[in-house]
Amino acid sequence: MKMRVQGTLLMVPLFSFVLFGCSANEPKISAESNQAASLTGDLPENPLQWRVISSSIDPAASTMSTLYGNDIAIQYARANTKHDYPPGSQIALVTWTRRDDPRYFGAKIPDSIKTIEFVSVNAAPEAGSTQYTYERFEGNPLAKTQSDISAPPSPSGSALLNQRAAVLP
Repeated sequence: MKMRVQGTLLMVPLFSFVLFGCSANEPKISAESNQAASLTGDLPENPLQWRVISSSIDPAASTMSTLYGNDIAIQYARANTKHDYPPGSQIALVTWTRRDDPRYFGAKIPDSIKTIEFVSVNAAPEAGSTQYTYERFEGNPLAKTQSDISAPPSPSGSALLNQRAAVLP
């Protein structure tokens, strides 16, 4: 009995060293915010507070984009395959440059925002017709560089409206 107790007492420091002895050399990981990828400037809405419709990566341009939508646009995009969003829908394509993730080898994360494009779908004064507003923001801080209001969507606005929603499980 005395031998078992002594053996057990010797094992406790050994297991303590194995479990806790190596942790002093490991780097401390703390959560941090990616400030470079945050919004700056005077925007009509904050699309980062909306939900995601789809996302894409352009390796050649080293950019990543996320298409966001307000609640009306999200409900429509997830229930329909057509691209004729109802009035009240707003979508925004946010495009970031990419950079290497310092924590994971080979991974890429958003860097600074390159552009934000908004499309708003509104009921036109004529009964039954629709009007589309397209706005583009660039720079740091973001500033409006293009704006278009038209009955059929502009080519840039149409390109955003025609993106398919990601299929979610």
